[in-house]
Amino acid sequence: MEVRFIPDQNSFKRFTTDELRNNLLLDDLFLLSKIQMVYTELDRAIVGSCVPVEKELILESSKKEMGAEHFTERREIGIINIGSGGFVNVDNEVFEISPRDGLYIGKGQHKIFFSSVNKNEPAFFYFVSYPAHKTYPTLRIKNSEALATRLGSKNDCNERTIHKYIHPDGVKSCQLVMGLTELEKGSVWNTMPSHTHQRRTEVYMYFDLDPESFIVHLLGEPDETRHIIMRNKEVVLNPSWSIHSGVGNSNYTFIWAMGGENQIFDDMDWVPGKSMK
Repeated sequence: MEVRFIPDQNSFKRFTTDELRNNLLLDDLFLLSKIQMVYTELDRAIVGSCVPVEKELILESSKKEMGAEHFTERREIGIINIGSGGFVNVDNEVFEISPRDGLYIGKGQHKIFFSSVNKNEPAFFYFVSYPAHKTYPTLRIKNSEALATRLGSKNDCNERTIHKYIHPDGVKSCQLVMGLTELEKGSVWNTMPSHTHQRRTEVYMYFDLDPESFIVHLLGEPDETRHIIMRNKEVVLNPSWSIHSGVGNSNYTFIWAMGGENQIFDDMDWVPGKSMK
């Protein structure tokens, strides 16, 4: 398991492009027939992927970083499938996870296996995990059943639908909040106007981009921003003091996951556009 240490505000301001990317961008997460994981000090999140092809893959603890016998011994997990159909086996209970469906796995000593329906069109499981102090039920979340909210306008180029999968009014968790945002054709901006939320950090994973498309992801303090160019199936780590907005050269979809002190979705410090630099 790779470990990432996150820069503070002062160090961040002096970073080169490569230093920004090496610290905050995960650009090789999805590898066939492997489980990839990155441990970050951002609220001790673990960001990972699993692409099972020929055989099922088991999610195991990395004892050096986690100090646990089982991955979920002291953790909860949110999973969303961005590939073809697949299965997640949790202690011999099998959940079929169709494209864009999700799964919440609560704290406990679980044996967790991932598999694909068709090895020629595998599932691409993306997951984010945070520490947990209480056990909540393991539940599947169908995309069609997630709480959907339409926001934005054509004039602002940000028509989008926010699908909330794991949140206080839906599938409950200790601290994980997770969902998926789809932008309409012709819309390219996300999370604008920008905001920060000191009480939790956030992880974005962009997908549904063709090979020639990219995202300009904005981050940093509102009065001194930087950017990272991102492409399909890439992840960016956003500290609590940083904005996290983006614009693409086409529409796209992204998965957001938050963890920290407060799960209230609207607990944000909005940044007026005129103060951005």
